[in-house]
Amino acid sequence: MKITITALIIFCFCTVSVFAQNSYSIKGSVADTASNAKLTNATVAILNAKDSILQKFTRVSDGTFAINNLKKGKFILMITYSGYADYVEHFTLDSTKVSHDFGRVSMTLKSKLLAEVIIKAKAAAVKIKGDTTEFNAKAFTVQPNAKVEDLLKELPGIQVDKDGKITAQGQTVSKVLVDGEEFFGDDPTLVTKNLRADMVDKVQLYDKTSDQAAFTGIDDGQKTKTINIKLKEDKKNGYFGKIDAEGGTDKYYQEQILFNRFKGKEKFSAYGTIGNTGKIGLGWEDNSKYGGGGNFEFGDGGDIMIFGGGGNDDLDSFDGRYSGEGIPLARSGGLHYDTKWNGDKQSINTNYKVGSLDVDGTKNTLTQNNLPGNYINSNTDQTFNNHMFRQKLDATYQIKLDTTSNLKIMVDGTDKNSTTDNTYNTTSVRSNGSNTNNRTINNDATQKIFNASAFYTKKFKKKGRTFSLNVSDAYNKNDTKGNLKSEIDYFSDKAVLDSSKVVDQFKTTNTLSNVFASNMTYTEPLTKAFSAIVNYGVNINNGTSDRRSFNKASSGQYTALDSSLSNDFKLNQVSNQFGLSFNYKKGKSTVYFGSRVSSVNFKQIDEFNSDNANSIITRNFVNWFPQASFQYRFSQQRSVRISYYGNTTQPTIDQIQPVRVNTDPLNITLGNPNLKPSFSNRFSASYNSYKVLSGESIWVNGSYSTTMNPIVSNTTTDNSGNSTYQSSNLHGKQTVNVYFNADYGRKIFGEMNAGLEASANGSTYYNLATYELTGTQLNKTTSYTYSGQFSLSKYVQKKYDARISAGPTYTLNSSSLQTTNNNGRGFNANGSFNIYLPGKFQVGSDGNYQYNAKTTSFDQDFKRFILNANITKSFMKDESLKVAVSGNDLLNQNKGYTRNGTANVFTQERYTSIKRYFMLSVTWDFNHMVGGTPKK
Repeated sequence: MKITITALIIFCFCTVSVFAQNSYSIKGSVADTASNAKLTNATVAILNAKDSILQKFTRVSDGTFAINNLKKGKFILMITYSGYADYVEHFTLDSTKVSHDFGRVSMTLKSKLLAEVIIKAKAAAVKIKGDTTEFNAKAFTVQPNAKVEDLLKELPGIQVDKDGKITAQGQTVSKVLVDGEEFFGDDPTLVTKNLRADMVDKVQLYDKTSDQAAFTGIDDGQKTKTINIKLKEDKKNGYFGKIDAEGGTDKYYQEQILFNRFKGKEKFSAYGTIGNTGKIGLGWEDNSKYGGGGNFEFGDGGDIMIFGGGGNDDLDSFDGRYSGEGIPLARSGGLHYDTKWNGDKQSINTNYKVGSLDVDGTKNTLTQNNLPGNYINSNTDQTFNNHMFRQKLDATYQIKLDTTSNLKIMVDGTDKNSTTDNTYNTTSVRSNGSNTNNRTINNDATQKIFNASAFYTKKFKKKGRTFSLNVSDAYNKNDTKGNLKSEIDYFSDKAVLDSSKVVDQFKTTNTLSNVFASNMTYTEPLTKAFSAIVNYGVNINNGTSDRRSFNKASSGQYTALDSSLSNDFKLNQVSNQFGLSFNYKKGKSTVYFGSRVSSVNFKQIDEFNSDNANSIITRNFVNWFPQASFQYRFSQQRSVRISYYGNTTQPTIDQIQPVRVNTDPLNITLGNPNLKPSFSNRFSASYNSYKVLSGESIWVNGSYSTTMNPIVSNTTTDNSGNSTYQSSNLHGKQTVNVYFNADYGRKIFGEMNAGLEASANGSTYYNLATYELTGTQLNKTTSYTYSGQFSLSKYVQKKYDARISAGPTYTLNSSSLQTTNNNGRGFNANGSFNIYLPGKFQVGSDGNYQYNAKTTSFDQDFKRFILNANITKSFMKDESLKVAVSGNDLLNQNKGYTRNGTANVFTQERYTSIKRYFMLSVTWDFNHMVGGTPKK
């Protein structure tokens, strides 16, 4: 009891002490000197008297202000209001004066000061404007000739890693604009790594909403973390750019050039790159919704998506991206132009990009396929040679038709050509025998994509009443031809050859898709806080898929049609979608709820078997998409959001009546016309908080989803190791998907950034597995990954910058068909530093460590430590010329490696990757910007 009372006394004493240390406060009122009018929304800031560092700030509400929980010390009060002279007063808080009442503070218009002295404070480094955090570039210093990326590293709450990835307030920044406009569209590093920091006036950070939400002011949940780079007016007239030439050992090289010409609101840029280091020319994405291939799938609104990338099999196609497998040779270039005229009523933004990518390499894949009472362990050696050429032109034109209506027109066209050449040598072993399969697949594909859309908006006199119309058309044509050669040998358990199977075929695939979509949205304010949103849209989809396989005839030519692997489909579909939702926004709360429903009429015609009574398939179905969300904003920088989304998922055409694919003759797919739709429920929540003064950020988000009547894989394997795949509905079971991520960051020890991240994600799902000798079993797979990471970073201008992050991972991966689990632990660490020495020298290094422990299926640990280093010498007064020597993968440990598990299959891959080389580089940054505001 004595200990408890003593502890209580100590706790109370400490509580009172802490409270006393933070119980200082100030208050006052702000008004115009002449009229005594209250200056509501004036900014009140408390600065340290010693170094002018911002401690706290607030805005004047109803003419008065108050700030609590201050510490004792000497401070400066600064009050600012647009058009008025800044008010500055020194004051002290200590044990003799725990509260300071400034009384009535009178502000004077600048125009009335005449000969009086105006006290000017240093420009505020950070301002909060609604949902936008604005950083004043003048308040941050960077090295001469620094880029925007260097400036971002100094801004509180923003981190940039060695690859240029930007994280702000715990979230990844996926879009960087220049003066509010797209700059080459889809590669933020083209801005951050190339535009000069001394050109920047302001850096704005905000969540960019969709065009529809930005117009109506009603949050639809579609947000993208965005940075907008606002340029100085006197830096918009002239030209600048850089030239980078690098050559290294083992025939590695990379070269790039960037040129920019700015003239007021007119911007022109051009760039070109070539290299085989995997670092340049790989930044622009080309994710078209209708991506071409040969397989069909229903979209959320009943639309058809044709996908597949141009190959006869998704596994053997090449999408034109480099994921670290093999040795790449990338070439890319682009042109950008945007301007505004007619008093900013009209604008145009256009981009042209062209590029090619060659990737050559080898891969080894170990696969464990668990069956009821048996298994199949496979070892595959693959050689691949892939090539992709693509070019894309896009343009966006906007016009303000009048003060209440706008029109935005967007068009883009893409042309692709790809070739793939893959060779596989596979050995599969099971308890009662084995197989060997040697096969080669090559494809030559061409693809043409064209998209056009128009978005019209109209605001009426009544606030909140709006109308918008969005129409679009997507055209996609894909033609593919290629060869398949395969030989399979079947062995008994005594290693005796039982039989062989040889396939030698020529294949063609021709697909065409044309999708017209429209959506009309009308918003009506029912009260000041409550609005209704009504939308209606119609989609018309037409598509064809002609796929044929030819065997060799007696003449030696591929003219003998294999009807079992050929088909010719036509698809016609009309869907009508209606939606009704409501939005309530009052004070700090926003509530959104409603539903969309889509009625779809689908017709598929089998032209190849037109005489068959079942050649025409019609389907009429209804898709439901209920949704609801609640958001509460505690303050401008702290909010919580909870949402629900439900959706019907129809079986894909490939699952109902598949196009039989035999590029892997050991695995054949069958259709199931009796499939029923499934329904998914997804609940998600997020919380974010950011404190400007301490740089503290908290971002927590997670989701939990279940799928009822799920469509699962039903695999049947015969005694020889041949498998057939068919989709089936699973009644009485639900699949589960879980995601969670928490990120915390703040400044410690002055200017050091510290971060802590934890994440967990995974799923529980099912599949049916049948083995000819033992029957059918329901397989339950659990696959979850947990990880944590601690990070530290610091940037001191002209001295050094450093970053380190490290943390463990743990994977739970088990199959009910397996008596033991396949769990595995791991550890990852990253670090980098740069030191700026006298004589304009700079030395730096970065490293990455990865460890994965052995598992039940894979009995070897994996360890890899990649270490890079460089030394740089700058020349000329502005350090615009740099010569550097760098070493990549100094320890020569870059081993391509991945490990994963799906259903009852566990896979481990090792592949060719870029290893050690040394590089000499020369970089010249040129700049000829003309001072002064450019003439119109």
